[in-house]
Amino acid sequence: MDAALNLLGGINWTVVLQLTSVGLIVVAGPVIVFILAFRGGNL
Repeated sequence: MDAALNLLGGINWTVVLQLTSVGLIVVAGPVIVFILAFRGGNL
Protein backbone atom coordinates (compact mmCIF):
# COMPACT_ATOMS: atom_id res chain seq x y z
CA MET A 1 0.00 0.00 0.00
CA ASP A 2 2.88 2.32 0.75
CA ALA A 3 4.27 1.82 -2.74
CA ALA A 4 0.95 2.89 -4.30
CA LEU A 5 0.82 6.05 -2.18
CA ASN A 6 4.43 6.82 -3.05
CA LEU A 7 3.66 6.44 -6.75
CA LEU A 8 0.66 8.76 -6.50
CA GLY A 9 2.73 11.28 -4.58
CA GLY A 10 5.37 11.31 -7.28
CA ILE A 11 2.94 12.30 -10.02
CA ASN A 12 3.05 15.95 -11.02
CA TRP A 13 -0.68 16.64 -10.90
CA THR A 14 -0.34 20.13 -12.38
CA VAL A 15 1.10 18.72 -15.58
CA VAL A 16 -1.54 15.98 -15.71
CA LEU A 17 -4.38 18.49 -15.35
CA GLN A 18 -2.86 20.86 -17.89
CA LEU A 19 -2.44 18.10 -20.48
CA THR A 20 -5.98 16.89 -19.82
CA SER A 21 -7.44 20.35 -20.33
CA VAL A 22 -5.41 20.87 -23.51
CA GLY A 23 -6.59 17.49 -24.79
CA LEU A 24 -10.22 18.37 -24.11
CA ILE A 25 -9.84 21.68 -25.95
CA VAL A 26 -8.16 19.98 -28.93
CA VAL A 27 -10.92 17.35 -29.11
CA ALA A 28 -13.74 19.87 -28.64
CA GLY A 29 -12.91 21.83 -31.80
CA PRO A 30 -13.55 19.07 -34.36
CA VAL A 31 -16.53 17.79 -32.34
CA ILE A 32 -18.23 21.19 -32.59
CA VAL A 33 -17.50 21.36 -36.32
CA PHE A 34 -18.97 17.89 -36.91
CA ILE A 35 -22.06 18.71 -34.84
CA LEU A 36 -22.63 21.91 -36.80
CA ALA A 37 -22.12 20.08 -40.12
CA PHE A 38 -24.48 17.28 -39.07
CA ARG A 39 -27.20 19.73 -38.04
CA GLY A 40 -26.75 21.76 -41.23
CA GLY A 41 -25.87 24.90 -39.28
CA ASN A 42 -23.35 27.51 -40.22
CA LEU A 43 -20.97 29.58 -38.17
